[in-house]
Amino acid sequence: MEVFDDIRKMTAEDRSGAFLDTTTPFFGWNRESAKVNEGIKLDFWRLGMMGSNRGEYDFVHEFFEVDYTEDLKTIGKPTLVMHGDDDQIVPIAAAGEKTAKIVAGAELKVCTGAPHGLYQTIADRINADRLAVIET
Repeated sequence: MEVFDDIRKMTAEDRSGAFLDTTTPFFGWNRESAKVNEGIKLDFWRLGMMGSNRGEYDFVHEFFEVDYTEDLKTIGKPTLVMHGDDDQIVPIAAAGEKTAKIVAGAELKVCTGAPHGLYQTIADRINADRLAVIET
C-alpha cells in the first residue's frame, strides 16, 4: 500500500525528523485540548534513534503487512487489550477490536479519548486497569 511506502521513504530519507514528527499524532498533541510534553517527545525520539536504520525500515513490513492471526489464537492466558478510541496511528477497528475477537477470552478496554501513546498520556488509568486484571 502507498501509505506503507511513504513510511519507508520517510524513514530512509529523514529518520530523525520522522520520529519527531510522529510524536504529534502518536500522543494526540494535534487535538485542541492537548499539551505537548517535550520530555516525552524527546524520549520517543531517543528510543527511535536507538534502532538501526535497516531495522526501522523493515519494521514497516512486520508491523503493518504481516498477519499475526494464527499467533494470537495460541494465547492461552488472560489478556487485556487496551486501545485508545482516538488513536491516529492504528485505528481501533484494525487492531484493538480485531485482537480482542481473535484471542480467546480477551477483554477489550476502550480508552475514551486516548491516543496511540496512551501509556504515557493516561498512565494512571492504564495502570489501574492492568492492576485490576492482575488481581483477579
